[in-house]
Amino acid sequence: MAVRRVVPNIQSDTARESRDFYGLLGLEEVMNHGWIMTLASPSTPAAQISVMTSAKTAPVAPDMSIEVDDVDAAYAIMRDSGAEIVHPLQDEEWGVRRFFVRDPNGRVVNVLDHR
Repeated sequence: MAVRRVVPNIQSDTARESRDFYGLLGLEEVMNHGWIMTLASPSTPAAQISVMTSAKTAPVAPDMSIEVDDVDAAYAIMRDSGAEIVHPLQDEEWGVRRFFVRDPNGRVVNVLDHR
């Protein structure tokens, strides 16, 4: 299993202002579902920040997202380790398969793979 990218998720009710602020640093909006918006560097597309109001289908908004090349394997590893699964492995309507897990610091991590 390989990590493709790591994205911090900022929970906020000021998406437009956040987009404008991070735009000053050169980040541009590359995705916007209304409840989550992703900003990325045009020169380094994997350098990203997501701003979200909430998690559309989960009980809590994650602190970060980690995209992997095999989310099923990542889920099995986390489950077998005894880590707290906060949101079960499932396919989402916007084209990702994901689960949430709590890290040792109490942070919620969205582990996903694009389908």
